[in-house]
Amino acid sequence: MNNSDDTIAAISTGTGGAVSIIRISGHDTLHIARSVWHGMKELGPENKRTMMLGKCTSPDNKFFEQAVAVFFPGPNSYTGEDLVEIHCHGGTLVSRKVLELLLNAGARQADPGEFTCRAFMNGKLDLTQAEGVSEIISAQSGMALNLAERQTNGILGNTIHEIRSSLVHVLSECESRLDFPEENLDWAPAGQLCANIDGAVSKIKKLLEYRTEGAVLREGVRIVIAGKPNVGKSSLLNLMLGYDRAIVTPLPGTTRDTVEEHAVIRNIPVRLIDTAGIREADNIIEGKGIERSIASIRQAQIIIWLLDASADHGEEIRTMREHLSGRTNVIAVWNKIDLLKISGKLPPTGLETAEISVDRNTGMEKLLDMVEKHVWGYPHADEPETAVSTRHSSLLEEALEALPDAIGNIKIQKWELSSVNLHSAISALGRITGEDASPDVLDEIFSRFCIGK
Repeated sequence: MNNSDDTIAAISTGTGGAVSIIRISGHDTLHIARSVWHGMKELGPENKRTMMLGKCTSPDNKFFEQAVAVFFPGPNSYTGEDLVEIHCHGGTLVSRKVLELLLNAGARQADPGEFTCRAFMNGKLDLTQAEGVSEIISAQSGMALNLAERQTNGILGNTIHEIRSSLVHVLSECESRLDFPEENLDWAPAGQLCANIDGAVSKIKKLLEYRTEGAVLREGVRIVIAGKPNVGKSSLLNLMLGYDRAIVTPLPGTTRDTVEEHAVIRNIPVRLIDTAGIREADNIIEGKGIERSIASIRQAQIIIWLLDASADHGEEIRTMREHLSGRTNVIAVWNKIDLLKISGKLPPTGLETAEISVDRNTGMEKLLDMVEKHVWGYPHADEPETAVSTRHSSLLEEALEALPDAIGNIKIQKWELSSVNLHSAISALGRITGEDASPDVLDEIFSRFCIGK
């Protein structure tokens, strides 16, 4: 990050809205804002947290924009510093002109995430809460948004703080035995110290159970729809999306290339991939499409292999097994069950199997239940308490690795070694919340933010 003593400014809203918001934060905020925005009442402590109508003008009076401004005095502001927001008309030119005036008056263009970084540096939020702000902005589903809101409200950070505090207490007990070995102090029994560490271990393991949720909600899931030509793959893609994305015709081989689309299915961000039907290619173009289909199958996290219930069942299953040997992330789906002359006569596939009719939109709920189970690894009726990111889980594992050794050393009264183990765990947890985070880590985290956040 740049110099934290600078006064910074940036447009905080996206393009296309009716109103744009420009933020200014830093020790010189009022002076800079007053040089650009002028109203019947002056921005200042006497009018704090009050939206006031005025206008933004250039020094030569050639630019005039009616705008509303509000002053939030530090430390009771988002950044913990004096902060002003100017609300002007939407549109790229207007907001950029107001920002240009502020920069010419002495503000510096804010770096990505610099407002939230200053909030973190000034103790307004911990690092998990700051990351939660970014998660809110990038949330792709209702569940992701709810979990991001909880993280911003401190659910994850508070849990980490509790675990860390309990370990700091145990560490103080261990180090006091080193510092005052001859003193008859009121030390807690070694068994109680081990029990406290066991409690921390249980809480860390509980948090690590939410790794899947974090990865899925942030990165999404690649679902490939595959099978022979003309089994209804493109129709299934369109049905799962809720609109016509892929071309559907009765002719085999209509899809010559992969068709990819993002969607949210049962709160799961997914990348649905429709593939060319797998068979002996009639021409070079179709052959290239089939090669891409096979490559997509290799990269898939979940494969929905569509089978034609109205065709030769044995041939359908043989083709599937030929291309999916050894794969466990597969849902076999019999389509066109409405065309079966005798119901209930489909042979077993050896895989988890659903029966649907895309044309009649039947059996889809069961198929989606199976998809959900494959994603989470278990039925997922309720939202998790929180979600941990790859960064969080790596540091939680680092802390967890040190704690059994701490318990073992306490049991044999090796207080110095147990202190080393505890320091390692406490440091890892502190890097999650930001108490022990390095400047490079902070720069990397906040660089992912939008400018103006």
